[in-house]
Amino acid sequence: MVWIKFLLSAIVVIVAAIKLAEYGDVIAVRTKLGGVFVGTIFLAGATSLPELIASVSAFRTGVPNLAAGNLFGSNMVNVLLLALVDLITFQVPLMRKVAINHALTATLTTILMLMAAIAIMGDFHSTIGWVGTDSLIIIAVYFGGIWLIQRESNGGGAVTAAVTIEPGPEFPSLTKGAVGFAAAAGVLTLVVPLLVDASSEIAVITKLGTGFVGTALLSVVTSLPELLAALAAVRMGAYDMAVGNLFGSSVFNMLGVGAADFFYTDGRFLAAIDPNFALVALLGMLLTNMALLGNLARVERKILFLELDTLAIIVVYLLGMYLLWARGIGL
Repeated sequence: MVWIKFLLSAIVVIVAAIKLAEYGDVIAVRTKLGGVFVGTIFLAGATSLPELIASVSAFRTGVPNLAAGNLFGSNMVNVLLLALVDLITFQVPLMRKVAINHALTATLTTILMLMAAIAIMGDFHSTIGWVGTDSLIIIAVYFGGIWLIQRESNGGGAVTAAVTIEPGPEFPSLTKGAVGFAAAAGVLTLVVPLLVDASSEIAVITKLGTGFVGTALLSVVTSLPELLAALAAVRMGAYDMAVGNLFGSSVFNMLGVGAADFFYTDGRFLAAIDPNFALVALLGMLLTNMALLGNLARVERKILFLELDTLAIIVVYLLGMYLLWARGIGL
């Protein structure tokens, strides 16, 4: 019964998140925001909303490890999804198509994950109220990095031009986009807690631990909208938006790590979770830097039609998940 509950709630969450991304795209087109801004900030934030809601729901059920697994694990999944999109669209070397456009985003992701790993291992005790100073620093660095990314984007630092979409007469209005966006967000707020409850029950039944279930299972479900949004962007030639959505979602997840501390009122969030989540953060850093290397490299190496950097990301992800299972993270 719990698996049926998980499956049904997962389907609703995925559909609602897809609608959230679609209406977010309407808002982006109607407001004439740039492709890098839309992918890295707006669309990434929209498709990452399920992760944030799931983490807050996990706090309410008393399983902070599930929240941590979801947020940190989603960063690993996002890079895996980038590799899968590159694999599916093998005619276009996606990670090299946008070149340096998203190097700043990937670098910011790496810095934020490293800060989180240091905070987990350092066991700092500094707080303001119940919120850890480390979480506040992560939030501050996030907004500083986003400001820098937007500044570079507006300053013409991007190598490829953003795709400008001219809405036709049948394209939804800004009002319809805003109402639809709010409705989809409302559905997520109602259904995601059911998904979290089912994940917690699965962790108990399988004895895998909430941390591993959050990293391996819940993070995949909450990250699927990013995959579909990226594929849709690739189909219309908006490569900036596709890569920016996946890299940007990882950055937004790190904002979620910092913001989660405001909802976790029993102390510092990063002190309450399994210390092994520092390993999840480091694996996310490794995968992100592998994607960044593929993003910047000018040399292509293929086996048949498969790029070696894409295959390497998939292999490292699977080996990383095995390592996390072997260490019994979040038990």
